[in-house]
Amino acid sequence: MELRQYWQIVRRRLWVVAALLLIVGVASLLLRPSRAPAFQTSMRFMLGVQPETRTGDYYTYDKYYTWLTAEYLVDDVAELVRSGAFAQSVSDKLKSQGISIPVGVIQGSTQSGRLHRILTVSITWGDAAQLAHIANAVAELLPAQIARHLASVGQSDVTASLIDPPAIGAVGSSLRDKLDLPIRLILALLAGLVLAFVLDYLDESVRSRQEIESTGLQVVAEIPAFPRSIRWAGRRAP
Repeated sequence: MELRQYWQIVRRRLWVVAALLLIVGVASLLLRPSRAPAFQTSMRFMLGVQPETRTGDYYTYDKYYTWLTAEYLVDDVAELVRSGAFAQSVSDKLKSQGISIPVGVIQGSTQSGRLHRILTVSITWGDAAQLAHIANAVAELLPAQIARHLASVGQSDVTASLIDPPAIGAVGSSLRDKLDLPIRLILALLAGLVLAFVLDYLDESVRSRQEIESTGLQVVAEIPAFPRSIRWAGRRAP
């Protein structure tokens, strides 16, 4: 089958494709769930360890192990930030300010990242004012919580300096939200094209000379179709 014949099939059933696109587009817009506003803040801490006091005349590797220990500790502190114990401390701090937020919600909204000796803490929340209180509580509590929980392994001398204070910004639409409607329309278009070919296959009407000849019959004469302009002129004539 030639491309021209394919186009003729699509053209005859173009209303099917257009109707399916219209239905899917309108339904997607009307049934799309409203996205609640979201805000995110992030802050960065520089972690360090107080070097050991030199008690003799020996080589200290130019504080190499001090820097290496700080890098390893970032992994531990990143897990501490995501822990329930730290979320409980933040919740207690907020409760003393008259803000009641469940521990599990705080823990689920807090993420951490690490790069060398720098720890990044990110929090996503639905209210900008509450997010500011949560971020301030995290920035205030984290150094003390690090010293508390790492004291059991002999690392109570860990320092955490806030190098980037919390900055709050609105969270835009995700890539999935942006591509949702276009993907639906593309699928509707493909489904409409398939449906058009199926309907044409089930239709037993004869529309061209080639279709008659394909059955083994010989065409003796053919009445050409009138041009569209002549047909419209005939319809408007009294």
